[in-house]
Amino acid sequence: MAELVFFAGTMDCGKSTLALQMDHNHRARGRVGMIFTRLDRSGEAVLSSRLGLETAAVEVSESLDFWETVVAQLTAGARVDHLICDEAQFYTPEQVEQLARIVDELDIEVFAFGITSDFRTELFPGSRRLIELADRTQVLQVAALCWCGRRATHNARVVDGAMVVEGEQVVVGDTAEASTGEVEYEVLCRRHHMRRMSSTAAQAAALSADVLPFDLDACPVPPPA
Repeated sequence: MAELVFFAGTMDCGKSTLALQMDHNHRARGRVGMIFTRLDRSGEAVLSSRLGLETAAVEVSESLDFWETVVAQLTAGARVDHLICDEAQFYTPEQVEQLARIVDELDIEVFAFGITSDFRTELFPGSRRLIELADRTQVLQVAALCWCGRRATHNARVVDGAMVVEGEQVVVGDTAEASTGEVEYEVLCRRHHMRRMSSTAAQAAALSADVLPFDLDACPVPPPA
């Protein structure tokens, strides 16, 4: 039976790489799929990973209807065995419901990939609806790391070198500039996200005579066994 599976994690945990690998594995067995993405860092209508791999994809606008798109392909005689849906946190709740309908009524597998929460630690609407509707939510096992070495659990937005917790929910990093300056993202453990301690702030604090070592790194990494 087809399933709606949500592969979730922070940035840098290999979501897009896994999406590309899964599509490759299915196509190697003669299965035919459609690839969707939204606001990829490499530009429009492309699914790319930080490892340098990429492939063409359908850009998901807010007006795109997954049900109508897939049905149109089937009506035209095309075969569709699965959907690869990257950057799914940016999809609307209605689009996620369309994906669930495709699974239930067309028996087509849907593999969605995305981060769960934004830089404010709040769930993206698309991710929230996926968690609510998915047959399975699978947390990726490749752990992204905070600058301190601990497992990263939160996404941080850095504008002109300073971590921020206010602003628009969706601003693409590395390729866009907000009204306040250059936007970048990094992953942090919960403690350092709560302390607003990005890697840049940590480096600056390390050079300050006013900051003690235990204030800088409040969650030291245990030595390997």
